[in-house]
Amino acid sequence: MKLLITAHSNTPDARVDSRFGRAPWFVVTDLSTGVIEYVENTQNLNAMQGAGVQSGQTVAALGVDAVITGHVGPKAFRILQAAAVDIYQAPECSVHDAIDRFKAGTLERLSSADKPGHW
Repeated sequence: MKLLITAHSNTPDARVDSRFGRAPWFVVTDLSTGVIEYVENTQNLNAMQGAGVQSGQTVAALGVDAVITGHVGPKAFRILQAAAVDIYQAPECSVHDAIDRFKAGTLERLSSADKPGHW
């Protein structure tokens, strides 16, 4: 299973970024192999609009099974849902802690967007 965690920087100790579309980094972790990949999302960091949609398309192309983030808007949620990517909400914590909480089954799986567009 491949997880993608939105992050403030490109280390496992980085904080989970609360904004899906505007997170500067995506940390992709393959739980079966332990391989970690860091993907820059700077093209969407300062986008005037469409950051969630573009980030959703990037995530879908990476072939991940689940996303761990702070919040997700309706357009990004629809794109991820269409790509069969589950979305989990992580409290303020590190990427490493979010992965541990995912493995323990203590993260909330979102069934809808939890923020309006353009928040």
